[in-house]
Amino acid sequence: MKTVGVREFRDQATTLIAAGETLVIERHGEPVGFYVPITATDRPAGRAALGRLDALVNDIAAQTGLDEDDLVGEIGTKRRQR
Repeated sequence: MKTVGVREFRDQATTLIAAGETLVIERHGEPVGFYVPITATDRPAGRAALGRLDALVNDIAAQTGLDEDDLVGEIGTKRRQR
């Protein structure tokens, strides 16, 4: 997994996407999005995986009382502590 800034992603999106690597997109050191590549033959599996991820995020939010922004903040905090 690679971390890139918003500007880098904007300026080099074609190259970054072509590399086929999962990206964490950050603004001012805080995650604002993810790019998770799937191949054309994996689209059904990719959609299923994203559905499972959505369900997991919703479960975590329900169990902790955090919303999606809070969860992103937690991810950013843990990444900075490495």
